[in-house]
Amino acid sequence: MLSLDKVFNAQTVLKSIIRETNVVRAYGIATDCELYLKPENLQITGSFKVRGSAYKIAMLSDEEKAKGVIACSAGNHAQGVALAATKNGIKSLICLPDTAPISKVEATKAFGADVCLVEGCYDDAYQRALELKEIEGYTFVHPFDDENVIAGQGTIALEIFNELDDIDAIVVPIGGGGLISGIAYTVKQIRPSVKVYGVQVAGAPSMYNSVKNGGIECLNSVSTIADGIAVKKPGENTYALVKEYVDEITLVTDDEVSSAILALIEKQKMIAEGAGATAVAAVMTGKFDLKGKRVVAVVSGGNIDVTSLSRVIDRGLLNSGRSTSLLIELIDKPGQLKDISRIIADCGGNVTGVHYEKGNTESVNGCFLRIEMETRDFKHVNLIMQTLREEGFKIV
Repeated sequence: MLSLDKVFNAQTVLKSIIRETNVVRAYGIATDCELYLKPENLQITGSFKVRGSAYKIAMLSDEEKAKGVIACSAGNHAQGVALAATKNGIKSLICLPDTAPISKVEATKAFGADVCLVEGCYDDAYQRALELKEIEGYTFVHPFDDENVIAGQGTIALEIFNELDDIDAIVVPIGGGGLISGIAYTVKQIRPSVKVYGVQVAGAPSMYNSVKNGGIECLNSVSTIADGIAVKKPGENTYALVKEYVDEITLVTDDEVSSAILALIEKQKMIAEGAGATAVAAVMTGKFDLKGKRVVAVVSGGNIDVTSLSRVIDRGLLNSGRSTSLLIELIDKPGQLKDISRIIADCGGNVTGVHYEKGNTESVNGCFLRIEMETRDFKHVNLIMQTLREEGFKIV
C-alpha cells in the first residue's frame, strides 16, 4: 500500500541515484503570481521518471533482479529504468513506440538498456512489453500505475517542502498520472491546505475526461507535441489517487505549450520538452486562480529532440506575435518593395523573408508579395498592418 513512510523511504533509497533539483524563482513568465520552478529537466536522465523506476527496481527481490526487468515508454521512463537497472547490475529491455524521438531512443541505449521499437504509440508498446514479460519472465516496471513508482515520484513534494515553507499551490503535468499521484498524495498528507493542480494537453485528455466523467476512459487516439504525456488511458491506481487528492485539472493546447517552451528558454535559459512545459503553460495562460499566490510549477522533463525544438520555437514565435507573415496584393511596378520595406523599418519591424507570387488578382498587372518579419508582439504587428493600409497597400 502507498504510504507516507514509503515516500520517505524512497527519498532515502534514491539519495545515491538521483539529483535533488533545487527550486528556481521564475521571473517574467507569470505576472500575477510568485512562480517557482521545480526543474526536473535537470535530473540525471533529463526527467523525473528515474525517481519512480529506480525505487521500484530497488525494491525487487534478488530472484526478480536476476531475471531482469522490462518496461515500455515514450522515452523518459525508458531512460530511468535503463539507468537504475544498470546501476544495480540488472538486464533491462525497453519497448518504445517507433514515434519516440531519436534522441530518447539513443539515450536509452546509452544508459545500458536493450531497445525494442514497436509500431504505434505508447499503449502499443505497453502491450508488447506485457507479451515479452510472459515469454521471458522479466519483471515489468510500469511507468506510472505502480505504488512504488508513485512513491518515488512523491519525493518531489518532499524536496519542494524542504525548500519552500509557505507555498499555496503546486502545478503538475499529467500523462498516466504517476507524477501527480505521488506529489498530490504526499502534499495532502503533510500540508492539506496546499492546492495541487493537474495539466493535460487537449490532444491527450485521458485523465481529464476520466475524472470529469467519473470513470476510467480510454481515448481512441492521441495527438500532441507533448509526447511524454500522450497516454490513451490512465492507470487504476493513479485515477483513484488523482480523483481523491488533486484539486483541479485543466487542458492546454499545443500552441500554449509551444509558447511556454519559448518563455522558459528566453526568460529562464531552461530547455523543457512538451510534457515538461505544460504546467508552465497553464500558469502563463491563467488556467487556475493563482493571483497573488506562491506557486510551484513542475518542469517534468527536458528531453526534447533538437529538430522538434526548432519547430516548437518557430510555432511559439508565431503564437506570441514575435514573427509574422503578411500577404500584400500589389500592382507590379518598380519601387513597391522599397516602400513596403521602408514602412516596416520605420515601424521597428525586421524583414526576414520576401517572396514574389503571381496569382489571381483584381488587376491584370497585379501580384502578391509575401513578407516575413520579426516583430515584438501582436500590437506591433497590428501597427505595421495599419500603417501599410494607410499608405494604400492592400493586405490580403
